[in-house]
Amino acid sequence: MKPPFKDIPRIELAGGFDESLLKNGWAIGGYNEKRDKMYTAPQYRNERNIHMGIDIWAPVGEPVYAPADGIVAYNADNSEEGNYGGTVVLKHSIKENDIFALYGHLSLSSLEKSCAGDSVKAGDVVGWLGNRSENGNWHPHLHYQLCTVDPGEADMPGVVSEKERKSALLIYPDPEEVFGKLV
Repeated sequence: MKPPFKDIPRIELAGGFDESLLKNGWAIGGYNEKRDKMYTAPQYRNERNIHMGIDIWAPVGEPVYAPADGIVAYNADNSEEGNYGGTVVLKHSIKENDIFALYGHLSLSSLEKSCAGDSVKAGDVVGWLGNRSENGNWHPHLHYQLCTVDPGEADMPGVVSEKERKSALLIYPDPEEVFGKLV
């Protein structure tokens, strides 16, 4: 995504998602944020509510770009209600360390764009934001999450429980600490 991020509001989601907080369809939601009222699907068990990525709300079809060179590690349709829908994971080497980046809530056509093992250059399109019928039934946005260990599939726990928080912070670093601040 290449909007003028300086003009996009950061929103707090502790009380749940409020579409009126978006500016022209755009907003940024935070990392390591406790979100009590957002995760109601059964897989969250009413206890997973600490967000381990960054969310960028934008219009359906908005392209999503790779921040660095890498390879496609995995892609899948995580179609379960409340899951990621179209999901791509890239593997990057940053300062001689591998880091895996999950792009969730993409369109299903994003999964046709690339296959595991394909090379990606910084600035290449990874995919496009999906609509509710293909992104896990969420308001259109990108869930962007990093992982310091190979997840082994196109999935990572986007939210964790309070008891998992400390260990999760060690393997799911803040994307803005790795790739720089969005605003």
